[in-house]
Amino acid sequence: GSAPPGDPVEGKHLFHTICITCHTDIKGANKVGPSLYGVVGRHSGIEPGYNYSEANIKSGIVWTPDVLFKYIEHPQKIVPGTKMGYPGQPDPQKRADIIAYLETLK
Repeated sequence: GSAPPGDPVEGKHLFHTICITCHTDIKGANKVGPSLYGVVGRHSGIEPGYNYSEANIKSGIVWTPDVLFKYIEHPQKIVPGTKMGYPGQPDPQKRADIIAYLETLK
C-alpha cells in the first residue's frame, strides 16, 4: 500500500528513538550505518566514507519516499544481503513519519 501522510515532527522523535542506534541525521557522520542526511533521492551505496554491503551497492536503488516506505518495513526483503540488521517497522504511520523527517534533511 501507499504511505499515509507523514508528520516530520513525530518522525524526528522516532528517528532519535529508533534509527539513532545505527544512523545519524548529520551530514557525513556515519555510525554502524551510513548518515541519513540527504538520503531521500540518493542512490544506494554512495555515502562517502561508509563501507556498504555488496548487496546495497549493487541494488541500483534510489531512495525515494516510496522505496524507503517499503524498505523500512522489511529491509532484508527489499535488499537481500544488506548489513542492516533492523527487523523492520510494521507500523505504516511510523514509517511515513520517519520518511517525512528524512525529507527535511537537506
